Amino acid sequence: MGLAQGYLLTTGTSKDPLLPKLIRAINHATAIDICVSFAQPSGVSLLLEPLIDAIGNNAVIRIMTSDYLSITHPQALRQLLLLQQRGAQVKLYQCSDRKAFHLKSYIFVRERETVPNHTIEAGTAFVGSSNLSASALTSGLEWNLRFDLEPSSDKSIEEFAHIRRSFETIFESPEAHFLTRQLIESYTKQFEEIARQNAPLMTVLGIEDEPEPEAHTPNSSQTEALIALQESRNAGYCRGLVVMATGMGKTWLAAFDAQQIKASRVLFVAHREEILLQAQRTFSALFPEKSIGFFNGVTKDTEAEFLFASVQSLGKLEYLHSFAVDHFDYVVVDEFHHATAQGYQKLLAYFKPKFLLGLTATPERTDQSDILSLCDNNLVFERNIVHGIESKILVPFHYYGIHDEFVDYKEIPWRNGKFDPTALDVAFATQKRAKHIYENWLSHKQSRTLAFCISKRHADYMANYFCKQGVKAVAVYSGSEVRRNEALAELSEGKIDVVFSVDLFNEGTDIPAVDTVLMTRPTESKILFLQQLGRGLRASPDTGKSHVVVIDFIGNHKSFLIKPAGLLGVVGLRASAKRVINNQIELAPGCHLNFDTGIVDFWKELIEVMGSTLEDDYDELKTELGHRPTATEFFHSGNYQRPKIKSRFGGWLGMVAKLENDKNLLTLNNRHGAFMRQAIESTSMTKCFKAILLRSFIELDGFELIDGAMKGVDITELSIRSWEILHRYPKAVAVDLAHKERSLSAESAEWLKYWLKNPIAAYSSKNKSDDQAWFLNDGVRMSPSFIVGDDERDMFEAIALELCDYRMAEYLSGK
Repeated sequence: MGLAQGYLLTTGTSKDPLLPKLIRAINHATAIDICVSFAQPSGVSLLLEPLIDAIGNNAVIRIMTSDYLSITHPQALRQLLLLQQRGAQVKLYQCSDRKAFHLKSYIFVRERETVPNHTIEAGTAFVGSSNLSASALTSGLEWNLRFDLEPSSDKSIEEFAHIRRSFETIFESPEAHFLTRQLIESYTKQFEEIARQNAPLMTVLGIEDEPEPEAHTPNSSQTEALIALQESRNAGYCRGLVVMATGMGKTWLAAFDAQQIKASRVLFVAHREEILLQAQRTFSALFPEKSIGFFNGVTKDTEAEFLFASVQSLGKLEYLHSFAVDHFDYVVVDEFHHATAQGYQKLLAYFKPKFLLGLTATPERTDQSDILSLCDNNLVFERNIVHGIESKILVPFHYYGIHDEFVDYKEIPWRNGKFDPTALDVAFATQKRAKHIYENWLSHKQSRTLAFCISKRHADYMANYFCKQGVKAVAVYSGSEVRRNEALAELSEGKIDVVFSVDLFNEGTDIPAVDTVLMTRPTESKILFLQQLGRGLRASPDTGKSHVVVIDFIGNHKSFLIKPAGLLGVVGLRASAKRVINNQIELAPGCHLNFDTGIVDFWKELIEVMGSTLEDDYDELKTELGHRPTATEFFHSGNYQRPKIKSRFGGWLGMVAKLENDKNLLTLNNRHGAFMRQAIESTSMTKCFKAILLRSFIELDGFELIDGAMKGVDITELSIRSWEILHRYPKAVAVDLAHKERSLSAESAEWLKYWLKNPIAAYSSKNKSDDQAWFLNDGVRMSPSFIVGDDERDMFEAIALELCDYRMAEYLSGK
């Protein structure tokens, strides 16, 4: 595909705008050079998505604008700084001595790898009158002349090389400075000083129609949630969980709440770049004056007022210590269930914000439990798909469960809660199955379809098959020829019928125009299924869709039971299957649910052979969750029978180690199973203090091994940290502390004396049910009475915290 097409002269206005030609070139270039006099937020926003996609595909991007006449908007520079953090090179040309700067040029090159270097395959340059503003790129009367490289012409090659050299000269000139936050702040003062003087000039230059920032207001559910969050803070909570179905605006809620508490420094943590990018856009729209930054594998910004961080990077202690513990006054953690608890535990144990908001779309208590424990068991607000549909924030779904009759899932290896992806790839690449999918899609589809595939090969196979049937279909994935932004734009405009994707659209993407969701692959968990379903649930004012059609292919395996469980909001795979079999289905208004008879017949046979042993309950919950259950999740499922677990496996750790056949956990159980069982899992807890103490001890690195001895923790420091954690649980404070103790401060001698008596004394002495006293107390430090090796510490602490969370959940559920 070429970088450009059409007439060499682009004449502007809505009839011949420059924007689509720039986007096409960006999407297919390997090198991009842009130089404009003025940059406005509206113009940068229009190119941001394609440029981010290009960076993701390793394109080299250089952008330069200027401070000429102080017309470039500071917010545009902030947007470009974010692009620089992702890998682009961005400079501001600083004019002096009334020197004019009138360049408007966009240069694109596509190279192919050759030995020993690269060869230019295509090149094009637009030079003319369009600056980076919405009017200049979409509606203004602007002329831009295009020059196309002709690789076979020496004259053309020389002319194009001259264009590139000319850009290079300006970009490397001493007046051109890389964007920094300090440079933007300095320019902002200059901009504000002469902004009023520039108003007439802006009109002359055609920038008078730069749109005002859109006013953003919360929807009905967000308004209710904001009230609940403020009431929760008033009640003394400093952490809380909000549950909202995909598409109801969780990220916007977080931004509105940060605004509500007048947060000055915000940390937003997630596990995927797509989520962080979407969150950054949302917060930038509501807080345009705030400095924004990322902390991830590419860049590590420590100065931004609002920071968007991947847990994989910031969760490491070496990076956490780059910030003071109270650096952020508002922390948002999105979708905890996607990362290991340990990564989040370190981060959450380190920071002490005024408030921490946990966000999730998981609709059931069992699914939420592991997340809820990180939010001090404070469920602030909950709205599911039914609420979203009833409030018209979401549209109803018409779901068709189609029998996946050409794949025998019993023959595909099932390991660790997933099908073997290679085996699926082979099984899915058949004409029979593709035809089966196509025919059912043809029977039920609407106008714009988003399809989910298992792999790049599968996406390409399905797109090719549909294209051969005369359907306009493309495959989109990391590194695909068709870029993500390009596919979404053409799908929304109706130029494409189907986008086959792998995992680019599971999260962090708003696609309101999608009215058909095609699921051609199994989903590993209920939450992933609901996220994919949610891609089509958003209301679309532009297209006016009345509902979304969901076409889902269901095979002969128990894992597919997560589909009715997710749709019906039922806990337990067997329970959800029985609802379908007995036609006990309750749905939101306008929703329809239909399963092929072959699927229902298989489920009837399946539930007859599903057992009810501990192993069966554990395996069923693991299938439903998509990961091995934590102790808290197992407790909330109603299956945590401590006496039975003890008699069969010795304790929770023993059960998990055996059922997962995990050598490391089996070794840990042999060495420390007695501690986990006696000191945490079954220890007497008339108050919650032991769980609080142990969490504090772990957060303060008490199990660190130094020169062959356990480090332990200073008792005064331990009592202060325990006070801080305990007071995150207003309910526990009210129940477990007498009025006198509630008034004690963390640093007071009275509190230290109280905490020494219980639980420190209780944990430092042997009782009749324990093999030993688990801790030593010499009046200054509390230390373990046993050794935890460096090689086992992380796993030891993770299991200990997991059991502490379980005991807290169990304790508070009875209060």
